[in-house]
Amino acid sequence: MISPDAARNVVGIIGNVISFGLFLSPVPTFWRICKRKDVEEFKADPYLATLLNCMLWVFYGLPIVHPNSILVVTINGIGLVVEGTYLIIFFLYSPNKKRLRMLAVLGVEAVFMVAVVLGVLLGAHTHEKRSMIVGILCVFFGSIMYFSPLTIMGKVIKTKSVEYMPFFLSLVCFLNGVCWTAYALIRFDIYVTIPNGLGALFGAIQLILYACYYKSTPKKSKAKDVEMPSVVSGPGAAAAAANTAGGNISVTVER
Repeated sequence: MISPDAARNVVGIIGNVISFGLFLSPVPTFWRICKRKDVEEFKADPYLATLLNCMLWVFYGLPIVHPNSILVVTINGIGLVVEGTYLIIFFLYSPNKKRLRMLAVLGVEAVFMVAVVLGVLLGAHTHEKRSMIVGILCVFFGSIMYFSPLTIMGKVIKTKSVEYMPFFLSLVCFLNGVCWTAYALIRFDIYVTIPNGLGALFGAIQLILYACYYKSTPKKSKAKDVEMPSVVSGPGAAAAAANTAGGNISVTVER
């Protein structure tokens, strides 16, 4: 019979794969930005938020804070690289006003992280206390990111159309939340459970809405680009939240 630790590792690896796919979901948006050499109306806010989320989860998963959480570190470490790449591209093709704002936000995030790291390492001397402080911060920021799909779900209900809520993305966000929730429950970790449980819940609601409004969605139309948020919070949640809590996805819709 498979041991709980082995099962947890398997689930965590699957979660890493799913979350990695979510981190890559804004690639079409950035391909478009690179081709047009202009960020147009896209905003850097989701990527800045996801970057902070990833930094917090990487710190949480380190052995000096919360031992036996290497899979939390790996996926959010990858997320840091991916989000950093997005932000570099965004910076290169942004007007000066947006660049200055990005630098200001990054500066605030850097100061915040330094304060958190120093405060936790110098002020808390047990794994339990360190896990609690960093975990609460992760839950707070991760949960905020996971509330972002509410805007999209509200639009679906109002218009009775799922054209702004791609089925595949909603399904992957749901699976991401379920996977990381299962990971957290095998060796109970409340700080991973809460944001990813919310992700699974919101993902399930999106799938239910899709089933309810799929038939009433207009099938014929002109192709147009719509912008949809896509995020991940929790260990993998810094990949799903803003469609759950990350980036903007350019989706072509046929009207």
